[in-house]
Amino acid sequence: MMLTRRLIVCLDVQGGRVVKGTRFASLRDVGDPLELAEFYEREGADEITFLDISASMEDRGTLLDVVRRTAERLFIPLTVGGGVRSASEMAQVLRAGADKVSVNSSAVKNPAMLEECAERFGSQCVVSSIDAKLCQADGRVRWEVYTHGGSRRTGLDAVEWAAECARRGAGEILLTSIDGDGARTGYDIALTRAVSEVVTVPVIASGGAGNGGHVRDVLLNGGADAALVAGILHDGLTTVGAIKAELDVAGLPVRYAPERVAP
Repeated sequence: MMLTRRLIVCLDVQGGRVVKGTRFASLRDVGDPLELAEFYEREGADEITFLDISASMEDRGTLLDVVRRTAERLFIPLTVGGGVRSASEMAQVLRAGADKVSVNSSAVKNPAMLEECAERFGSQCVVSSIDAKLCQADGRVRWEVYTHGGSRRTGLDAVEWAAECARRGAGEILLTSIDGDGARTGYDIALTRAVSEVVTVPVIASGGAGNGGHVRDVLLNGGADAALVAGILHDGLTTVGAIKAELDVAGLPVRYAPERVAP
């Protein structure tokens, strides 16, 4: 039996507003995080991912008040990331109402943090967020991990780092292609497949969705367990329901919003 595939809506937040850009730049305002979270829940989103995209660059913690107000209104799972630098700060985000917490820059700086968080809160609460960019090194093509909102190179191989994160206790991998982010040319299927093949935890594909077909392809061919979608929903190019209907036709099991039945 094939497990239900998740469609996750991402809300990148800066200054208390949802923003969207291309390749982590040229950000534009698209709305209020609480209003959008509630709207996408009604549309049938399986989860909401809330990323405070400037927290690491500004060396501050996550905006807990926005997290708290959003969590109070949602019934679907909420993942929160951005600026979480320790297990104590992860505890604060979970107490504010998050179901899972995503860590990126802080985990690269201190990988043992993943183990501590998994031990304290359970692996199901720990999401390793990996921002990867295609590069050439030593005569071969690979993907390099970037931190601080895609602004700092780390030298880490994204596939190897994903495997280490899973070994250290991450319960999910949120894998974003920096090259694909906002470009709407499709997810990086090769990257997603490479990571999916070396970890046993769920992989969430992110970066590049331009239509429902792209979501279908990364789930069918990339080995992803879930897909993250943002800009094409914010701009009204498609809907959660339309994407799920396309997945359904392709034979991928999905969960519809309570008021809706499968076509």
